[in-house]
Amino acid sequence: MLNQHKEAEIYITQGYICRNAYGEIDNLQRGGSDYSASLIGAAIDSEEIQIWTDIDGMHNNDPRFVEGTAPVRNLHFEEAAELAYFGAKILHPTCILPAKLNNIPVRLLNTMEPEAPGTLISNNTEKGKIKAVAAKDNITSIKIKSGRMLLAHGFLRKVFEIFESYQTPIDMVTTSEVGVSVTIDKSKHLSEIVDDLKKYGTVTVDEDMVIICVVGDLEWENVGFEARIVNALKDIPVRMISYGGSNYNVSFLIRSEDKKRALQALSNNLFCKA
Repeated sequence: MLNQHKEAEIYITQGYICRNAYGEIDNLQRGGSDYSASLIGAAIDSEEIQIWTDIDGMHNNDPRFVEGTAPVRNLHFEEAAELAYFGAKILHPTCILPAKLNNIPVRLLNTMEPEAPGTLISNNTEKGKIKAVAAKDNITSIKIKSGRMLLAHGFLRKVFEIFESYQTPIDMVTTSEVGVSVTIDKSKHLSEIVDDLKKYGTVTVDEDMVIICVVGDLEWENVGFEARIVNALKDIPVRMISYGGSNYNVSFLIRSEDKKRALQALSNNLFCKA
C-alpha cells in the first residue's frame, strides 16, 4: 500500500481493527488504537510515534486524588510500562512494546494543548531520579503459612500451580521461611483458590486492598532511594513490600482507605520542592 503512494506526505489509516487467531475480523480492545500506532510505527521504522490524548502526558501522580501533580517529561519504556500496569490509564501497558523492541521513541501529547511538550518515552534512563507514582485498585492479598515450607523445596511451585489452574495472574509476591503472600486482581475463583491452598497451610485473605507503585531509577546501588520512599509512608499501615524484582519499581500493598493519604504523602516527600 505504501509503495503504491510513495509521493504522499501523510497517510491516514484506521487502528483498533484486526484479525483474530481464526482469521475473523475482530478488535484489539482497550488500548487497541495505541497498539495499532505502535505496530505501524515499528513497521515503517518511523522516527517517532505520537499518541494524542486529552492530558499533557503522564503525570507524576494521579491528579484525581493528589494536588499539584505535574507531567513527567521523560520516561524509560520500562517505567512507562510499570506505570501503565499499575494504574496510569493514559496508556495500556502492552501498547508500546513494538516501539520498545524497535527503539522508536513514543511521545504522549495533548490535543487541547498541541504546543505542550508532553511525555517522551524511550530507551533512555534518567539516572538517579524518582519519576512517578501510580495505584492499582481492587487487589486481594492471600497469605499461606505452613511449617512444611521450612527448608523444603517444591512448595512455591505447588502454590503457584493452583493460581495457574484457575488462570489467575499474580501481581506481587513476598516470602519468609514459613509463609508466602501474593496479590491478585481477579477474584472470580477466589473461593476455589483458597480451598485448594488450605491443603498446604493456613490461609488468610485481605480484600479491598491497593498496590502503590513508585517508579524511577531504582537500582539497588542507588543508596537511600528506598529509604525516602518508605519514610514517606511512615504513617501508613503497609501489608506487603516488593523491591528488587525490577530496576524501576518499588511496590507497596495498603488498604484502599489509605490510598489517597499515601499518594499525597509520596508526592509531598518525593516531588515537592522545599
